Amino acid sequence: LADLQKTAVRQLAEQAGLPNFAKKDSTGICFIGERPFREFLNRYLPHTPGLMRTPEGQVLGEHVGLAFYTIGQRKGIGIGGTRALAAEQETQSSAGQPWFVAGKDIARNELLVVQGHDHPLLSRSSLHAADLSWVAGQAPGLSCAGLSSPRVSPYGAKTRYRQADAGCQIVHCDAQSLQLQFDTPQWAVTPGQSVVLYQGEVWLGGGIIQ
Repeated sequence: LADLQKTAVRQLAEQAGLPNFAKKDSTGICFIGERPFREFLNRYLPHTPGLMRTPEGQVLGEHVGLAFYTIGQRKGIGIGGTRALAAEQETQSSAGQPWFVAGKDIARNELLVVQGHDHPLLSRSSLHAADLSWVAGQAPGLSCAGLSSPRVSPYGAKTRYRQADAGCQIVHCDAQSLQLQFDTPQWAVTPGQSVVLYQGEVWLGGGIIQ
């Protein structure tokens, strides 16, 4: 479906006389092309190193700056000796598994890291979004006064690029904010990124995850 949509958009662009209708697809940083992510950010973001900790409080190293990491990130964390470190933790079930970014403590400038893709701190059953934008100008079938009970109509939401639609319910919506409850917990829901809402194949709109 995504390939068909891109083809249709290119055809419309060509018909409109836009010169970039045949431009190669970009999968780099926000359409500026492929380049080392951290090297690019180094030019614009301040470096404020801080500690990397586990949920149990164990210090595993130092990060280069919270702005250089995102929830669910695996590569580039810089934690070595995972088996030895895991042996020091209370549980051995994740020994040898990779480390992931699970959260940021802005006030303490600390990065929370966990071991194992399926660690519970990497999953969320709900999210709150703001800065809403709706294709129809307002939330689908809702008044801006909000909701008194969960919606029964099925919705789907994406919180990550190329993710399959995740079944969800709108449990609250007003002019400023949206609350979604997922049918199953979603992996690495990240504040600052977008959530996009669908009903079937219809794109409804979305907002910024808070």
